[in-house]
Amino acid sequence: MYTSSLPDVEIPSGISITDYTLRMCDELGDKPAMIDGPSGRTQTFTELKQGIQLVAGALAERGFGPGSTLGLMAPNIPEYATFFHGAALAGGTVTTINPTYTAGEVTHQLEDSGATILVTISMFLDIAREAAEGTAVTEIVSIDPVEGVPSLFDFLGSPPLTEQVPVDTANTPVVLPYSSGTTGKSKGVILSHDNLTANIEQCKHVLTYGADDVALAILPFFHIYGMQVLMNGLLANGCTVVTMPRFDLEQALTVIQEHKVTWFFAVPPIVLALAKHPMVDEYDTSTLDVVFSGAAPLSAELGEEAEQRLGCSVVQGYGMTELSPVSHATVPGQAKAGSSGVTISNTECRIVDLEGNDLGIDEDGELWIRGPQVMKGYLNNDEATAATIDADGWLHTGDVAHIDSDGHIFIVDRIKELIKYKGFQVPPAELEGLLLTHPAVADSAVIGIPDDEAGEIPKAFITLKPGAEASAEEIQEFVAGQVASYKQVRMLEFLDEIPKSASGKILRRELRDR
Repeated sequence: MYTSSLPDVEIPSGISITDYTLRMCDELGDKPAMIDGPSGRTQTFTELKQGIQLVAGALAERGFGPGSTLGLMAPNIPEYATFFHGAALAGGTVTTINPTYTAGEVTHQLEDSGATILVTISMFLDIAREAAEGTAVTEIVSIDPVEGVPSLFDFLGSPPLTEQVPVDTANTPVVLPYSSGTTGKSKGVILSHDNLTANIEQCKHVLTYGADDVALAILPFFHIYGMQVLMNGLLANGCTVVTMPRFDLEQALTVIQEHKVTWFFAVPPIVLALAKHPMVDEYDTSTLDVVFSGAAPLSAELGEEAEQRLGCSVVQGYGMTELSPVSHATVPGQAKAGSSGVTISNTECRIVDLEGNDLGIDEDGELWIRGPQVMKGYLNNDEATAATIDADGWLHTGDVAHIDSDGHIFIVDRIKELIKYKGFQVPPAELEGLLLTHPAVADSAVIGIPDDEAGEIPKAFITLKPGAEASAEEIQEFVAGQVASYKQVRMLEFLDEIPKSASGKILRRELRDR
């Protein structure tokens, strides 16, 4: 068993994630808390707190409270935090939804989570309306004003709710992000107030911020990395958060230059652009102190190349939705090429072989993790929970790793079959099931193919039914019309037969070896 080399921290208990996140608001007052990057629209810490209390009051007037769930489907804008924490302050639960999902994917999440209110923006209203049909959703809210639809302005007229509605912070689900497993549709990850507050506190020795730090928030708040490390973690530490609704290199460089950004949270494809794109030289990026990469492994070579070009630290961490999300990260000044850093405070980990035996230094095995950041379980899925967290509280990550003599962890492979496309999870089983609904397809298999820009891209192998005809483009378009953009099949190959074991399991290793 490996314990953290970092000092233990005092884990918060009995404090809601909203009270914890807003803990510096009164002290910071008129300091910018959130800035909309494209427009420059600014929200101070005082305005952030007031907005959250007003939204919480409006939700409470609607009967929203403990046991209620709000779906939040929006890009990164300052008001995201207002509705997220408004729902939490009212004692409810938030399920964060990818706004690029198809209506069918949104419907699944709304049904599974039991959401009764769906908050979005005008751009996604049509999808929201279609997805909400037949679900428990009774009201759709657009953050920006739209005729005939309640908006943020309608929520600001209610009496504010100034105190946290009492909740059991250890067990009450405050957020239900959805994480894809290897067996089809995504599962709701139950994270409590204590899970979230604990993980931000656990990161205090690896994510060290100064009073004047400004961070660029491109990574989506609906994803656990953006939600916790960026939105909640940065605000709780008094940083100014500059939001961008999507990644655009030119706009990101403009924002860095204009707002003197010091922290840039990224994923490997963004680091690749920073390292190689000629446009970077046209902007002043000298204020950058740290580029922090996560969500997928960053190669040592790419990290070093970006570091040399930008003249700042380029480091990475490791985590997963089920870990709220961080378990490993780089200590400032102690980066090691290719490493995801060291075990964070108050966290234990093991490297285990297939028989469950513990392995030693530099031996590859499955990474197991135990700590206060481990989820409560999967929503409505006891079987998946039991398969992921054992009786002793160890979360089996499904990732293959080794730990060196200095306590640094290196993620080398995945036991689970998830494809990581630009940091987003793509479950092969979901795409395989969808491909089999095409009238010409007899069998299918999907694997991840390494890609410099995306990390991995989904590649499908197809066998056609006897006498059936279909082009690769036709099948790819068929899939594209039913899934989010990051789940689309980027490559397709026809085979006479999908290789399988005697038990019928797809032999993905053979497909990768092709």
